[in-house]
Amino acid sequence: MRVALSQIAQSIDYGVTASACESAIGPRFLRITDIQGGCVNWETVPWCECSEKELKSSRVRCGDIVFARTGATTGKSYLIKECPEDTVFASYLIRVRLDQKADPCYVSHFFQTEDYWNQITKGARGAAQPGVNASTLKTLEIPLPPIKEQKRIAAILDAADALRTKRRESLAQLDTLLRSTFLDMFGDPVIHSKPQNVHSFFEVTSRITYGFTCPMEHVREGIPIITAKNVRQGEIDFENCHFATPTQFEQLTDKCKPEPGDLLITKDGAIRGRCALVKTKLPFCISQAVALVRPDRSSVVPEYLWGYIVNYRIQRKIMEMDKGAAMPHLQITELGKFPIKLPPLALQRRFAAVVESVEQQKNWLRAHLAELDTLFASLQHRAFNGDL
Repeated sequence: MRVALSQIAQSIDYGVTASACESAIGPRFLRITDIQGGCVNWETVPWCECSEKELKSSRVRCGDIVFARTGATTGKSYLIKECPEDTVFASYLIRVRLDQKADPCYVSHFFQTEDYWNQITKGARGAAQPGVNASTLKTLEIPLPPIKEQKRIAAILDAADALRTKRRESLAQLDTLLRSTFLDMFGDPVIHSKPQNVHSFFEVTSRITYGFTCPMEHVREGIPIITAKNVRQGEIDFENCHFATPTQFEQLTDKCKPEPGDLLITKDGAIRGRCALVKTKLPFCISQAVALVRPDRSSVVPEYLWGYIVNYRIQRKIMEMDKGAAMPHLQITELGKFPIKLPPLALQRRFAAVVESVEQQKNWLRAHLAELDTLFASLQHRAFNGDL
């Protein structure tokens, strides 16, 4: 039996319009950006000021499911399994609270299926900025067996998903290990005890530039086009990108074509400062929202430069380098002046060896995670087609 979400939802509501605050002056303020990799780090979720009425109407609790209304994450959902007692959700999220006929874990698993995404994509079409609203969500059709069967299916999928979560956590721990190793080897990058060892980016790089500015025709396959959204902290996402034709690629200047050992840094908006090291020899190009930094290897090792940039103290300083009111961004000239502490090359190379060792472990974990993803997708398909 399939039912509309409106038939099993106690409420479908929009959140609070407020500004995030770093001081604990009100309830926690859950935003789209706080939901990363299928989880929320509640310690980093900011607070907000809101009225008692807003707190009462927009409080989230365990079992609620929140949806991204707009932007690049449109339609993505997150099941609240735990949260601080006083937590509200932001206006760019929609909260769905189910009634007793539906198990939240079961329904949240359905919201990861191809069936769900086909319905969401259809409902979000036709707008300049794709999005979903409460009316769209109410019409979603969900296969709904008896509650006991829902719980059985949810338990199976939860167990399979827990294995994937452990692999993701292991990957995250390896990233934490690298950051800790950097601090152990080089100390706080902001404290410059020996000024003679501090140089500007211009002095330790052979190129600082950004990608193409001309419009590019997107094709289904070809040369990857990497934009800011494809640059993560330490990784480049080649799976969720557009492509250019080989002819278009050849017409671009060399500044748009990264090489192994280059660093890519996002330069616009809230995600400015993300940094990834180029490891692939395969050709790809970058958009103007991405800065390319080419280390001068006679003075700096690329892995060290990456470890320096992703340090949280340096990230904070980069976020303070705002130029432009409507859209904060990094200017190439300002980035070039940025100071960098330069330890001996031998010590930098030791850190690079640690990075390489950790990367090998991460590759193994990624391969295992891919196998678990395939298994989970199979279980998921069977579950919502009555074959599990």
